Amino acid sequence: MEIDAAREVRTTCPYCGVGCGVLAKVAADGQVSVRGDPDHPANFGRLCSKGSALAETIDLDGRLLYPEIHGRRAGWDEALDLVASTFSQTIAEHGPDAVAFYVSGQLLTEDYYVANKLMKGFVGSANIDTNSRLCMASSVAGHRRAFGSDTVPGNYEDLELADLIVLVGSNLAWCHPVLYQRIAAAREKRPEMKIVLVDPRRTMTSDIADMHLAIAPDGDVALFTGLLAYLGQHNALDRAYITAHTTGFGQALFAASELDLAGIAAATGLSEDDLGRFYSLFAATSKTVTVYSQGVNQSSSGTDKVNAIINCHLATGRIGRPGAGPFSVTGQPNAMGGREVGGMANMLAAHMEIENPDHRDRVQRFWTAPAIAERPGLKAVEMFQAVADGRIKALWIMATNPVDSMPDADAVEAAIKACPFVVVSDVLARTDTIRHAHVRLPAAAWGEKEGTVTNSERRISRQRAFLDLPGEARPDWQIVAEVGKRMGFAEAFSYASPWEAFAEHAALSGFENDGARDFDIGAYAGTDADGYEELAPFQWPAPSPATPLWPAGHLPRKGGDRMSHRLSSIANSGERAGTPKLPISPLAGEMAGRPEGGVQAGHQPEERAQAASGSSSTRFFADGNFYTPDRKARFIAVRPAVETRTSPDYPLILNTGRIRDHWHTMTRTGKSPRLSQHIAEPFVEIHPADAQRFGIGDADIVRVSSPRGDVLVRALVTARQRRGSLFAPMHWTDQFSAKGRLDALTAPLTDPVSGQPALKHVAARIEKFAAKAFGFAVMRQRPEPDTATYWAAAKCKGGWRVELAFADDEIDWAGFAGSLFGARPGAEILAYHDRDAGQHRIAAFDGDHLSGALFVAPGPVAVSRGWAADQLNADHVDRRARLAIVAGRPGGVDVDRGAIVCSCFGVGANQIAQAVRSGCASVEAIGAALHAGTNCGSCRAEIRIIVAAQILQAAE
Repeated sequence: MEIDAAREVRTTCPYCGVGCGVLAKVAADGQVSVRGDPDHPANFGRLCSKGSALAETIDLDGRLLYPEIHGRRAGWDEALDLVASTFSQTIAEHGPDAVAFYVSGQLLTEDYYVANKLMKGFVGSANIDTNSRLCMASSVAGHRRAFGSDTVPGNYEDLELADLIVLVGSNLAWCHPVLYQRIAAAREKRPEMKIVLVDPRRTMTSDIADMHLAIAPDGDVALFTGLLAYLGQHNALDRAYITAHTTGFGQALFAASELDLAGIAAATGLSEDDLGRFYSLFAATSKTVTVYSQGVNQSSSGTDKVNAIINCHLATGRIGRPGAGPFSVTGQPNAMGGREVGGMANMLAAHMEIENPDHRDRVQRFWTAPAIAERPGLKAVEMFQAVADGRIKALWIMATNPVDSMPDADAVEAAIKACPFVVVSDVLARTDTIRHAHVRLPAAAWGEKEGTVTNSERRISRQRAFLDLPGEARPDWQIVAEVGKRMGFAEAFSYASPWEAFAEHAALSGFENDGARDFDIGAYAGTDADGYEELAPFQWPAPSPATPLWPAGHLPRKGGDRMSHRLSSIANSGERAGTPKLPISPLAGEMAGRPEGGVQAGHQPEERAQAASGSSSTRFFADGNFYTPDRKARFIAVRPAVETRTSPDYPLILNTGRIRDHWHTMTRTGKSPRLSQHIAEPFVEIHPADAQRFGIGDADIVRVSSPRGDVLVRALVTARQRRGSLFAPMHWTDQFSAKGRLDALTAPLTDPVSGQPALKHVAARIEKFAAKAFGFAVMRQRPEPDTATYWAAAKCKGGWRVELAFADDEIDWAGFAGSLFGARPGAEILAYHDRDAGQHRIAAFDGDHLSGALFVAPGPVAVSRGWAADQLNADHVDRRARLAIVAGRPGGVDVDRGAIVCSCFGVGANQIAQAVRSGCASVEAIGAALHAGTNCGSCRAEIRIIVAAQILQAAE
């Protein structure tokens, strides 16, 4: 890809399931900048802090650029031959179930499709599962139980049309910020809209909530079964909808009525008054959307939680209508795309069922596959247990980091280390997982990949490359296809480009469908290279009309009579999928008026693109027509099962999750200085009463333990946390901390239906770490602070910052500082030592530039972190001014911004407080003065807290 002029490329954000459109601008000198795509229907130009910082994550620092075998550089042919021969030999000796793929929602749909096809259709095993198992498998299982298919019924616009939004286990403000901002903007226009937040913590999302229900961990089933009983008792049911379009209502209502209001209060930890207010609000509001995410899914009762929510919507007919429905929001950019291609161990491609012999036969015939997996494979937790006990002998991990993200992470690491053959495809040379790989394969990263992703509202968007592939990196679909060829399946994996895989995927979705399956994008089966390049965002279903979309000579890929037969079968498959009485999709509406069915393959006329990308009324199930055998939805009888996991040894409940500015295991966001300014180290939230009980002060280093392991993190004492509970983020790894791998604490306890781990309810204890010295340092080189018992490193502009704590204070601090900074001989050293007070401050200068500065104290170090990090980029010609660095605080006119609140614009708490003191008395006024909160808006709640605190302080 030659760069000779500035250009802007439409692509899609690689973070959460919102699926925001991004415009990546590449200047003539190769510099990249990003902004939101104002024409993309998911975000209309908005980006969150992570999306806004994408250009800071695309450098080649730390990239894996060449294949490696046992740590040595190898050629692609040698590496691929070894992978193919080892997998083939393992299958020949031990059977197809002795191998497995563990893949990722970071893959594009085309990558996912090719990997799933190889494993299920040609290896003949279903041992392919995904890290999406950890975030939304319970939603899939709940949808399939209720609807007969994994169908998300609604659209994002329903969030703006609703009169009541119930957010359950979903911290939208930090985890899906653009959806949060869409809701906030709708609320400003319609102040009568009500929002209820159901979450053990008072998260930043509570800033827009009218009611916060601080529910007990895993109290959700009780909450919603209680709601169903209330609806029945107060004649708030849509009996016509129930009779015409559902089955099983009587059994579900009977099960829901087992607990009275007092029993529900006990099971949820909520007062009867709060329950009554919530239930009456839900009953009275016909346009209600219930948005749920990881707090529902990541549970040993996650599937029952999903069905308890769906039951309430079915009982009131609040589904498939504008502003009404249950809405699962996914955590990863392509969790939905993975579901569509069957990337989970218990699914077949195109939303077909692996348990269904007709579906297996259909997929096998379409693929002309020698075998088809006949039973579900091992789900993620089961898969790594099988690696540990030797049943799986060859494992291929793609685009994910299970040593950090899987429950019981230490056991997972031990299993991978002991596995006879491990292949890892990734973009980085150093992760906690890839260090155990026998073969390392360099994969393409965001900005270098071509393909599609599907967001939480079923909208498929293109991800386009705007950077050259570095070194010898290759896209994942190509790597898998090359292994497939070498395993003897050359014809089936002869893809020359990703559009061929997309066209085949689309063709399979419509193959012998006839409206029987929800997922159908058969209208795109004729896509060619030009059409793929021009592909505009569209929602499924987008079925093929009764006549072909492709003229002769425009088949999607070479394949002779076999492919011609497939496409002909799809083209003449008859009735379109979807809900007949609603506009199925913009594309379908357009096709209806064309006498010849007629958009030529490979072309996307302007009107088709506009229709596909615009707002639509594509909703399922308003008039029933579910994907069960009788086309009726199933109520699922669920009962609250309150489980006590605490004990005298582990008296607290640990809840794990995400923070605003980091993503998964930080392989991308850890590169961005901007994203590490807000929260730079692992932490645990603890209620003040619990902190007092266990002798913990704010900013102490603490050890959090479970029966599985322990971590060292910083204590954050806050009344926003539920008493008796802890919260800690899952992002930190051995690459960024000494002992911060949180999932070493979580148990491999899973939902019995979905196989999703219970990552939100872990018995734990907490104790103060008896540190004898604390430290903070900034430096140019990446730190390797082995002497420190606790350390947490974060990127800053011009270098790194690191928090430190030591079990021993008998340390040669000058020697430690020199090792940490990598100070060269002859460097100027300024130092201050007060050994009696335990205070040490050391700065090293290389010419006029700061090489590093270390600050040591007997308690948490009182140093202006942001200001100290800024000194790495400053000129220090004035020798006297260098003393300010040793002092650890700005002198003269230098400004201490304080802790960064707004990552988008780098605005700190001190600046916001000063602006309030200068007369800015609202979030809007702060935005006008400092720009803080005016981009992604996810910091607005924190700004509001600072404004309120300053106004209160001034009034005292």
